[in-house]
Amino acid sequence: MKTSLILVMVAISSATLVSCGGGKTKKSEQTASKSSFTGAKGEVKLMTLDPGHFHASLVQKDMYDQVSPEVYVYAPDGFDVKEHLKRIDGFNTRAENPTKWVEKVYTGADYLDKMLAEKPGNVVVIAGNNRIKTEYIKKSVDTGLNVFSDKPMVIVPEKFAELEDAFKTAKEKGVLLSDIMTERYEITSNIQKELSQLPEIFGTLQPGTPEKPAVETISVHHFYKSVAGSPLIRPAWYFDTDQQGEGIVDVTTHLVDLVQWECFPNQAIQKTDIEMLSAKHWPTIITKDEFKDVTQQDQFPDFLTKDVKDGKLNVFANGEMVYKIKGAVAKISVEWRFKAPAGGGDTHYSIMRGSNCSLLITQGPEEKFDPTLYIIANEGADLGLFAGNLEKAVVQDLPQTGMTLEKVNKNTWKVVIPQSYKVGHEAHFAQVTEKYLGWLKEGKVPDLEVQNMITKYYITTSALKMARESK
Repeated sequence: MKTSLILVMVAISSATLVSCGGGKTKKSEQTASKSSFTGAKGEVKLMTLDPGHFHASLVQKDMYDQVSPEVYVYAPDGFDVKEHLKRIDGFNTRAENPTKWVEKVYTGADYLDKMLAEKPGNVVVIAGNNRIKTEYIKKSVDTGLNVFSDKPMVIVPEKFAELEDAFKTAKEKGVLLSDIMTERYEITSNIQKELSQLPEIFGTLQPGTPEKPAVETISVHHFYKSVAGSPLIRPAWYFDTDQQGEGIVDVTTHLVDLVQWECFPNQAIQKTDIEMLSAKHWPTIITKDEFKDVTQQDQFPDFLTKDVKDGKLNVFANGEMVYKIKGAVAKISVEWRFKAPAGGGDTHYSIMRGSNCSLLITQGPEEKFDPTLYIIANEGADLGLFAGNLEKAVVQDLPQTGMTLEKVNKNTWKVVIPQSYKVGHEAHFAQVTEKYLGWLKEGKVPDLEVQNMITKYYITTSALKMARESK
């Protein structure tokens, strides 16, 4: 099959595009081998593989001393890669703190084989069509490449064993495999975690029940949104759950990760620590006009015909799972709507129930859609003693400085967070990337992080299997 080499990029002025073609050079052989990362300037060389999701570009919203400005892109020609390059160009040409990325792009039907043969870089960034993501991960690791992958790493139960094997191979070859968990860097989640570890405040995590779980999280997302200040154009395949994955295996990766990270910090969670209790899924209904608004396509493509009923698209983007983790009941829900209300956006709800209080994060209209953390003392608590302990914990003991408390009612307080901590979702990508770069320098992803990633995807794929079987 004939391949094409991008020499000039339409509408891209600042990115330099050159061929990644040709035979393997001495330089590429050196960078393809296992590197001993030291933190030196420019030693990390990124390869972006088939970027079909805007998260691929957000990894490059900022520059990093350790990362070379030259980034090698391997992808099939088409809409996805062009949109990715436009976003990178937007970062390069913005007025404030512009980046200086130089994109070296190869497009062609053999893009994957080409990347694996040439290996001009040492870290593969994968964020795109999830149908083949697990294959991308496994083949990259098999050839000795470090992988920095967007979530989800796997979207169907049948592929879970392949992902598990990829982690095994990564350990054998001494390369790093990790996913991008941005929600750990949201300030309210950080404080919720910190307070849950203080016995004088939280007490102990309660076992909970399916009706009143120990921990419950709900994430609401929207198909129509803006990214980096511009309306997001989604590829049509994003609405095909065979390619994007159902909601119960996609956004839920963040929620499952937060449960493990907050409730059981510094603990490796095994698959045997998990007991699935129930799972269900349901569709979001998208009209043809809404589909056009977000994809700029007039008609549903043929591959979506299977999901069209009465002229409307049924996308199984919603899901709920209830499971026990080390004996505590967790409930995870994800909802996808078409468009957020005026002034709103994606929202996160989380509650942790302790023997002394509950820690609640919500961001509804009452909070002006700003994530807000409340501490709610349990009935029967000595409110005077509790208030004194809470004041000391929030104002003096938290590693995050500048926090204050606002009394809401007799047993409820709100944590007032300085604006400087509220950097937003897009900025979290730089924080996750910095963490990964640190792991490269250390030479490994911590063992408990690896185990918890494996267990996380065991939970999400098991939930999907249960939801399908319960229909």
